[in-house]
Amino acid sequence: MASASGRFELESVLKRDVFSTIERGIWHDAEGATHPAVRRNYAGVAWWVKPLARHFARREARALRRAEGSGHTVPVYALEEGHLVRGFVDGVPLQIARPYGDVAFFASARQGLREVHRRHIAHNDLAKPQNWLYAADGRAVLMDFQLAMCFRKRSKLFRIAAYEDIRHLLKQKRSYCPYALTASERRILARKSLLNRIWMSTGKRAYNFVTRRLLNYHDTEGRGPRAMEQGPRIALALAEAPGVKAVHIADFPTAGHSFGLYAFVEAGGAVDEPALRAHLATALPDILPPEHIQVVDAMPRDEVGEVRDDLLRLVALNQIDQLSLLPRTPEQQERLDAIIRDRRNLSDRVRRGI
Repeated sequence: MASASGRFELESVLKRDVFSTIERGIWHDAEGATHPAVRRNYAGVAWWVKPLARHFARREARALRRAEGSGHTVPVYALEEGHLVRGFVDGVPLQIARPYGDVAFFASARQGLREVHRRHIAHNDLAKPQNWLYAADGRAVLMDFQLAMCFRKRSKLFRIAAYEDIRHLLKQKRSYCPYALTASERRILARKSLLNRIWMSTGKRAYNFVTRRLLNYHDTEGRGPRAMEQGPRIALALAEAPGVKAVHIADFPTAGHSFGLYAFVEAGGAVDEPALRAHLATALPDILPPEHIQVVDAMPRDEVGEVRDDLLRLVALNQIDQLSLLPRTPEQQERLDAIIRDRRNLSDRVRRGI
């Protein structure tokens, strides 16, 4: 994408939903400088969705421009019909970072939210962990301002919306640092605003009907609907193949405005990919098989034996550079290194100027 203010060079696709495609790349500004950037691209969405997508993009741009200088948001580089280009921060979403016991991160998150509120902005969508980014320097960055509201003054409506922002931040803190909650924070968590109670009982039902029933949009924390709907069936079928010990399904955006599936199969050399594909063709003839099936000796697991989904998701996305932001033990690293060396998805980094 080129404009009077600069040019966006696409590197990879991060996410897709009915409203837009989120793309990572480089912004070349009019002075010749380059900046890591993310583009919200809604040029190719359905005509009946585009007015709403346009509204969301303009709303996000307005809030980000007002929040500039807060130290916890990203700048806006360009807003044109079909596209919003904003800054990129090296980091991972909260549900992948999982900052257990990281009190400093939540202190940073509270400071960031305070700076946003000082500019009379209410985010309105902080219940989603994917809207909190754990930056490489440990800083909290607020993402996705599509539902944000900008106020001229600290009106009663703004104070209510800001209170709900704080309460949703504290819900995230409760998930990862419950022992660090103060008495006043626990009181906030226990008391929803009247506006929130009204929304939950009335407005949210209408919102869910429009987004889920009419637009077929589901909040899947960055996962595509194929992984949520077909992934469990594929994993179960693969697990029944002879020699298979465990299966983990991840997904990644593809160039065809859809999602591909990546199956990690722990089998220790007892079975190969062609045999697994033949097994799936028999067990699930009605379902498209995963684009990638990687047979591994062992998957990285946490201290209780659960597969490290956060690590494998980044491998599936081919975002290997982001793995350095996640903690792991020497044993997990050893298993991860073997998987990375033989990884299947190498095609998402397209590097082309448009």
